[in-house]
Amino acid sequence: MGKMVYMFDEGHSGMKEILGGKGANIAEMTRIGLPVPYGFTISTQACNAYYKAGKEIQHEVKTEVLESLRRLEGRTGKKLGDTFNPLLVSVRSGSVFSMPGMMDTVLNLGMNDQTVEAMAQLTNNPRFAYDSYRRFIQMFCNVVLEIDVFFFEQYLEEIREQKGYHSDPELTAEDWKEVIVGYKKIVKKHTGSEFPQDPMEQLFLAINAVFDSWNNQRAIVYRRLNKIPSHHGTAVNIQSMVFGNMGEDSGTGVAFTRDPSTGEAVLYGEYLINAQGEDVVAGIRTPHPIHTLKNDMPDVFEEFNGMCRRLESHYKDMQDIEFTVERGQLFILQTRNGKRTAQAAIRTAVEMVEEGIIDRKEAILRIEPEQLNQLLHRRIDDTHERHTLAKGLPASPGAATGQVVFDPDEAERLNHKGEKVILVRPETTPDDIHGIIASEGVLTSRGGMTSHAAVVARGMGKACICGCEPLKIDLKQKQFQIGENVVNHLDTITIDGGTGEIMLGEIPMIDPQLSDQFELLLSWADQERTLGVRANADNPEDTKKALEFGAIGIGLCRTEHMFMDASRIPIVQEMILSETYEERKHALDKLLPMQQGDFKGIFEVMQGYPVTIRLLDPPLHEFLPDKEQLIVDVSKLQITDPESSELKEKELLLKRVRQLDESNPMLGHRGCRLGIIHPEIYKMQAEAIFYAATELVKKGIDVKPEIMIPLVGHVNELKMLRQLVMDTANNIIEETGIVIDFTIGTMIEIPRAALTADEIAEEADFFSFGTNDLTQTTFGFSRDDAEGKFLKTYIDENIVTDNPFAVLDQEGVGKLIKMGVKLGRQTKPALKTGICGEHGGEKSSIEFCYKEGLDYVSCSPYRVPLARLAAAQAAIQNEKQKGQLVSADH
Repeated sequence: MGKMVYMFDEGHSGMKEILGGKGANIAEMTRIGLPVPYGFTISTQACNAYYKAGKEIQHEVKTEVLESLRRLEGRTGKKLGDTFNPLLVSVRSGSVFSMPGMMDTVLNLGMNDQTVEAMAQLTNNPRFAYDSYRRFIQMFCNVVLEIDVFFFEQYLEEIREQKGYHSDPELTAEDWKEVIVGYKKIVKKHTGSEFPQDPMEQLFLAINAVFDSWNNQRAIVYRRLNKIPSHHGTAVNIQSMVFGNMGEDSGTGVAFTRDPSTGEAVLYGEYLINAQGEDVVAGIRTPHPIHTLKNDMPDVFEEFNGMCRRLESHYKDMQDIEFTVERGQLFILQTRNGKRTAQAAIRTAVEMVEEGIIDRKEAILRIEPEQLNQLLHRRIDDTHERHTLAKGLPASPGAATGQVVFDPDEAERLNHKGEKVILVRPETTPDDIHGIIASEGVLTSRGGMTSHAAVVARGMGKACICGCEPLKIDLKQKQFQIGENVVNHLDTITIDGGTGEIMLGEIPMIDPQLSDQFELLLSWADQERTLGVRANADNPEDTKKALEFGAIGIGLCRTEHMFMDASRIPIVQEMILSETYEERKHALDKLLPMQQGDFKGIFEVMQGYPVTIRLLDPPLHEFLPDKEQLIVDVSKLQITDPESSELKEKELLLKRVRQLDESNPMLGHRGCRLGIIHPEIYKMQAEAIFYAATELVKKGIDVKPEIMIPLVGHVNELKMLRQLVMDTANNIIEETGIVIDFTIGTMIEIPRAALTADEIAEEADFFSFGTNDLTQTTFGFSRDDAEGKFLKTYIDENIVTDNPFAVLDQEGVGKLIKMGVKLGRQTKPALKTGICGEHGGEKSSIEFCYKEGLDYVSCSPYRVPLARLAAAQAAIQNEKQKGQLVSADH
């Protein structure tokens, strides 16, 4: 077994995998000479060894911990458990990836009935000593002994009421002694044992608890949400305590080197005088904004401001810093790259390029593509009158409307039913994470802009308002009151996380306007990427939006979506239910001008960019009248009006619907199979495409239709339908005298098509991989059934790591795509290839497409900016890897 425990001055920032993010940062700060309280880190390997040994700390690890403790005692001149000069430590977790609020912390460890007296004498402040002891008992019992903090808070509230106090600072040393006695009784009642007095026992119980917290429910949920691997384990940081609650010349705070909501280059954060760190992030007291520290402690503020600039310059990123002031002396407890909104991430990245801190490529890599979705959400329409109930702290920008709920479990339950909810809490804790995920936004009456609710909501891009003190919440009655206004459970409110406003009712919203910096960053991304980005769009409005977001073509126009309009469905039903060619032709003649108008509108918007039009691919049952309802109608009419003409019509309709009924519509009479059985349908669509194109070419508008034959599994299907399209085109060219520049290709969504792609390429000008259906047919999963019934269990049980309909299954589906591209290009080296499933807007799937040499990805218009950025990142990362390989060779 190698080294498992490292003193802070034995590490550096490159040891994240061993020391965790927090441990590596503390080591780095120690290395560059910042005032960091000394300590040591138990490595992530020790955590993994703990689980391997059946949740037991191994003897070698214990030995190293004790040796490191001796070195810490030597450095500080204090000793754990000493009755004259006791060492007190904090025990904090720190995983490789930042998981704010997910893991547990214990402060003031080493306090017992003897050391508390020593602290009282040393500091000449008995009130501080006993307050610290009661905090330690409460925290230790919650984190380590798993006693709900509610019991301690309830007891403390009773003491405050008895003595007529309004807040904790009013309690004297004698009061805190009384509280400690009560706390110990709570421990005895819930555990059957006395509160542990031996500091060494406390230390190892706390280390166990931090290791255990790696696999608690909220940590598992957070990792799954943020796609963090579970094999890393967590490190444990043991750090000598410094105290921010030693009087008016002490304090504690959290600050960002730039505003994490906007990215503005100003110091942003909060602090409390005479408080410990947990008071700021727990949201129990509402803190002061950091700039007022200039008045309270001018020298400390200047020193801190300088350290912030130094840390940002060293790490070349915005920093999130925890600090404590003990009797006028500043200590930096930790720093990490600050979590920020998408808006702030973009502004910070662009401005850091302008400031010469990073280059453009680094700026592109700094932005998490999924974060861009935050910028594309709607905001409140300012022209609409607002009924503002109150204002809190604007903790996470964006607006949200929903029904008020007070319980995270209920938020999750209603979300599953499709309801939109706003979670309202006095403050959130890590145990509420499932409720935050399920909500449109979060509103709390306590806590600041660095509280748990704020940090988690910002990371998810959800609107959040914190510290709204006029908000009086009654959890029992399920209502809150602001002034005279009472808002009950399931009433609708709107919150604006950008302004902190809470409003009654639903407020209209408008589409976002993207900043110049957003456009600038994406223009840098376009210079780096080689992969094209198109959009999936079925009407001129979506096409226009795609163009605004930077798409260079339409990669999938689903023509069946054009028929979903209520006015068209009867004509489509007439076409499907027709029993003769003449009947069908009559319906198609009505649809032709509609289709022609659709295509003309899209071509006109795209102005010469390619438009891939998929010919009709409807599971027919989606357009047919509901069979069960028809049976009910027929049965009723047979009883009430057996001679009516309506009954005869409905019986004929039911007969036809039954004839067309399919056992498995997804694998039934759809796609090219429909075009082969009823070629007149595809002929009508081809005519609509070519007539629309001809009309625009006459006006001098460039048009590039790419006609896609869906669901091909055999080359002969494509051969037959390609000829039909070619014949239609030739007829129209002959009729109009106008030549159209078009191509014909296919969608590869059946495994056999990928396996025989060399043959299919003989008849195709392009391949578009329909990854949604290709995933269904490769896995043998019906998407609706899988996602609704068993896929969550598969992910929970690690049968699959991700939902394969959201993240491309590279080992299976990806192998078919790779094979399809390779075989297709053996036949036609210049064969154009792309994907057009939802995976076209997902980061890792885009990277796969780049590596496999596809020409483009196509995704929803609103995911086009994300795809542009992800495509650039794939190119930059690939270039970096090549550079590393070259330098390794040398």
